[in-house]
Amino acid sequence: MSVPSDVVATVAQNVRRLRTARGWSLDAFAARSGVSKGMLVQLEAARTNPSLGTLCRVSEALSVTVAALIETADAPPVQVVPADGGVTLWTGAGGGTGRLLVGSDEREHVELWRWEMAPGDTHASEEGHVEGTLEMVHVLDGTLTLCVDGVDHLVGPGCAASYRADRSHVYRNDGREICRFVMVLLQTDADLQAWASSGP
Repeated sequence: MSVPSDVVATVAQNVRRLRTARGWSLDAFAARSGVSKGMLVQLEAARTNPSLGTLCRVSEALSVTVAALIETADAPPVQVVPADGGVTLWTGAGGGTGRLLVGSDEREHVELWRWEMAPGDTHASEEGHVEGTLEMVHVLDGTLTLCVDGVDHLVGPGCAASYRADRSHVYRNDGREICRFVMVLLQTDADLQAWASSGP
């Protein structure tokens, strides 16, 4: 994945600000997030291009959305994202992309994504998200193979699916055409508070 340098710098500032506001050392942050201390040092210094998995683990440890990590402090009250907008946080081997369009940290943490998966592309979230996380997908084109807890579910064009994302889940495009879908991630405030209060 190649994240634009200005986004890498914004992530570094936000992660450092959020960590220090909680009074966490890098060791404590590493224990909470499951991300190595070395990687966190690189991340906060804007010297690494973080993977989507790393951003998810960091955001969950901090009890914020991934969107909160990539937003600047002066975000407008209304944000209109153009058709080619958003931030690409996942790139598949075949050229597919996962773009975070918008997110919210008000009460419930919500993210809206647009995904394009080329034939043969796979994205795995093997550890799942925090307990209670829900994801919903709506397939626009192609067929998405959604594997949750090792069981495949085919989601065809025009179809939708919802599933608990606090368990292992995988997106695959096993077809011969591009699969385009939108995904909404929802984490309840209560679950995030419980996660934040559990220390190393």
